[in-house]
Amino acid sequence: MHKIQFSIDCKLFFVILTVLFSSSAIAQQNYVIDNSNHFWDKVQFGGGLGLEIGSGYTDISVMPSAIYNINEIVAVGVGLQFGYLSSKSYYNSFVYGGSVVGLVNPIPEIQLSAELEQVRVNTDYNSTPYRPSYSDNYWNTALYLGAGYRAGNVTIGARYDVLYDPDRSLYGSGFMPFVRVYF
Repeated sequence: MHKIQFSIDCKLFFVILTVLFSSSAIAQQNYVIDNSNHFWDKVQFGGGLGLEIGSGYTDISVMPSAIYNINEIVAVGVGLQFGYLSSKSYYNSFVYGGSVVGLVNPIPEIQLSAELEQVRVNTDYNSTPYRPSYSDNYWNTALYLGAGYRAGNVTIGARYDVLYDPDRSLYGSGFMPFVRVYF
């Protein structure tokens, strides 16, 4: 008979404990439903515009970009690049492509960057008395590692293309200064 009494008491005890803990667990669940979207609050837009004209040479470029600030230290982004280059009586070239970038600010004034750029280069060379006209179309891949001084939304620095090939690169040097602005 004691065995039956103990069994009923234990069951009652466990039921009371379950009710107490479940009600306290429900009371501690203060979920705040936030339907607002904070994604766009962390996005910054920027890019570059370029225009160089002189003595038979033209270089026009448009490079929009956007970054997403993961936190105060790290940001990731994407960019597009469109360009037209021309050298009178020598060549006309169209450049288009994109890039992905990672930015790290170990301290607010210093910005480290890594950018992978993939562009298509379509160049038509004009004929000369020494050679016929021809076209050269290829993909150019660059991996830039850089560092700069940051003041607010502006960063001034330099970057280097670790994949630089003097025979195929779009640019004349692997080293390149930059000014980066995001709003």
